[in-house]
Amino acid sequence: MTTKTISLLEVVALTADLPEYSLRRGQVGTVVETLANGTAFEVEFSDRNGRTYESVGLHPEQIMVLHFEPASPDIEPEIVKA
Repeated sequence: MTTKTISLLEVVALTADLPEYSLRRGQVGTVVETLANGTAFEVEFSDRNGRTYESVGLHPEQIMVLHFEPASPDIEPEIVKA
């Protein structure tokens, strides 16, 4: 397996509920800042009109990078690491 670092402006989804922020698993956000030397990320959640409704610092295990292109059959799955 290959490893991939989460980058700025990556589109991500929550992997767990965050009830303290009224966010649920699967909600989609954008990485807007790298925190703590890459061990955490500020993720901004916006509505359909582009208005931010929450911005939260999250650890890599709380998010997954979304992909918009089909995977090539000869590409191994990636593990995202901070």
